[in-house]
Amino acid sequence: QVQLVESGGGLVQPGGSLRLSCVASGVTFSRYTMTWYRQAPGKERELVAEITSSGIITNYADSVKGRFTISRDNAKNTVYLQMNSLKPEDTAVYYCNAYRVTAYWGRGTQVTVSS
Repeated sequence: QVQLVESGGGLVQPGGSLRLSCVASGVTFSRYTMTWYRQAPGKERELVAEITSSGIITNYADSVKGRFTISRDNAKNTVYLQMNSLKPEDTAVYYCNAYRVTAYWGRGTQVTVSS
């Protein structure tokens, strides 16, 4: 059974940092593109960052470039999202996605950026 479990969310002040983790099981992790999405209240779900199976190619939403970094450790079946210089606009539920032929989703972790 495929399972993705996110962790690392929480409450942080503007300018602070968080690192999200997503651990995958039930898949051959090294073959999957891994992606982070987020959805804020009243807004559509958007792609935040993705990383190819090799870990060589990464892509980011313009809104997070220079602040967020996606990485993966295939030996640990884990993808990370390092979030720095957080803004209130980053407040959202962050979801982990694994894609190859089909896509799998985690249940999300809440990130709240507020004073």
